[in-house]
Amino acid sequence: MYLNQSELFIKHLDLFKKIGELADRQNKEIYLIGGFVRDIILQRPSKDIDFVVIGKGIDFAKSLAQVLGNAKVSYFENYGTAQISIEDLIIEFVGARKESYQRDSRNPIVEDGTLKDDQDRRDLTINAMGIGLNRSNFGQLIDPFDGLGDIERQTIRTPLDPDKTFSDDPLRMMRAIRFATQLGFKIEENTYEGIVKNKERISIISQERITEELNKIIMSPVPSIGFEYLYYTGLLELVFPEMQDLHGVETINGFSHKDNFFHTLQVLDNLCQLSDDIWLRWAAILHDIAKPATKRFEPGIGWTFHGHEDKGSRMVKPIFKKLKLPLNEKMKFVEKMVLLHLRPIVLSQEKVTDSAVRRLMMEIGEDIDQLMKLCKSDITSKNEKKVERIKQNFAVVEEKIKQVAEKDYLRNWQPPISGTDIINRYQIIKKEHIGLLKNAVKQSILDGTVADVQTEAFVFLDQLANEMGIQKK
Repeated sequence: MYLNQSELFIKHLDLFKKIGELADRQNKEIYLIGGFVRDIILQRPSKDIDFVVIGKGIDFAKSLAQVLGNAKVSYFENYGTAQISIEDLIIEFVGARKESYQRDSRNPIVEDGTLKDDQDRRDLTINAMGIGLNRSNFGQLIDPFDGLGDIERQTIRTPLDPDKTFSDDPLRMMRAIRFATQLGFKIEENTYEGIVKNKERISIISQERITEELNKIIMSPVPSIGFEYLYYTGLLELVFPEMQDLHGVETINGFSHKDNFFHTLQVLDNLCQLSDDIWLRWAAILHDIAKPATKRFEPGIGWTFHGHEDKGSRMVKPIFKKLKLPLNEKMKFVEKMVLLHLRPIVLSQEKVTDSAVRRLMMEIGEDIDQLMKLCKSDITSKNEKKVERIKQNFAVVEEKIKQVAEKDYLRNWQPPISGTDIINRYQIIKKEHIGLLKNAVKQSILDGTVADVQTEAFVFLDQLANEMGIQKK
């Protein structure tokens, strides 16, 4: 098969010709390999292009850099690879190699090899295809494992025996599930069974690599595909047990609760239609994470999960730490989303007052729109009338938020009196009095009993300070 007419191939045709001509002059074979070939066939945009050289990839990259006008080359001697950045592309060169593994390590023993050796070591058939760039085979597809057929069949399959493929490098199990999720493909039966059989091997993979694949699953169009594969193969219990714990339904005296695992997946899929923010998607994953720990059965009432939003928020940091996710403002954003995810729902069930909306907006700040997206996604009832009623109530809440925001400029609002103002005005003996006074004026303004003006705020504080026995300076 020839792929010269592919739009993605044609886009970089001049570069491929230069590379092929250089390889011919050096009497070397060179091939496009892996993901870029797959994306040519799938007509997906791609900016990372891998080449395999029968010989030394680093030496070839050095020669090419001169041909391209002394392009900058990054060398990775330990891996025998070299990268060149050109325009908006990252092109990588590696010598063809064959690999063998020891049981307790995913780091292979590497030897020089042929194109066949290099294709044999690939994780999936759809990633094992090559395209010739020499004059003799320019544009020709080299597809020993029928990766093209698997793309047509929308199938994820390993090139060799899946037991060997996954045992050698267990990260390939995560990659198989990730590609199935990204592409909407099905995992072939023997490949699936290979994951089940080798799932315990995931323990030799670094957490960073596992989390990288998790994040790619989360950023897929329908992440539930990947999480269901992780659950049913047994990998989820090993890589993310807190999420596994959400699964299950318990019944007492005829009262049952919903399966919070599948509910969470539905919330996540719903959110993906509204936002591509990975941290908001993590908030969707973790919004009910504390339900197993807070689940209680109350006779005559049924199942309750009181305080799961508070406990869930406190679970975010240890989960992020274990998964090697960033312990920074992104984490704090997720904590805040988990903590407040019930608030708009509660508002929608009550009379929506200005003061209640002000309190919510003060707590959530600029992230109010993100919180509303999460809450909308959390509507998963199968009762269509109930869903429609909640959506209508949400519309009322959103309109009230808009009105209050326009009236009060609350998105960036700060009380008119600061801690420094309090220290300068009163004879503070106990430090906690500063916070008490500041919070009191803040809440009074939010409740609408004190105007958002410093002079009136001080009138209120003078009276309160006097009642507390605090003297003015």
